[in-house]
Amino acid sequence: MRILFINGPNLNLLGQRETAVYGRATLADIRRRVARRARALGVQVDFIQSNHEGVIVDRIGAARKRYAALVINPAAYTHTSVAIRDAISAVALPTVEIHLSNIHAREDFRHRSLSAPVCAGQICGFGPLSYELGLEAAVALAKAAAKSAGKRP
Repeated sequence: MRILFINGPNLNLLGQRETAVYGRATLADIRRRVARRARALGVQVDFIQSNHEGVIVDRIGAARKRYAALVINPAAYTHTSVAIRDAISAVALPTVEIHLSNIHAREDFRHRSLSAPVCAGQICGFGPLSYELGLEAAVALAKAAAKSAGKRP
């Protein structure tokens, strides 16, 4: 089973940017944590990061045949991108939205996610652990989807 992690704008700056909000862990640090947990679960993970909405939409669209589930941190696009929302909806893969910070405890404009309604759920506020929890949820959702489709996960 393969899970795709999609990371939106400015997440390449983790560890340097607003450390009081996002912490000191870099995206590479988080990727290593997730890869370690994925090995323990017997699954494979791929990570992408892009600051460009179209690249993210393209990767979501291409995921249907390669991945069992998606875990996405749309970052700022969470609150603005109908295109990412529509791409998630179109591929119909189990998808988990994640955030390092608790977006509901931040500025008002961050309280609304355009993508969450087309995701199975949202995990936020647990720092890098949000990624590991997202992996756990994605694996469980993918297994359930495979089982209901009569496939082996």
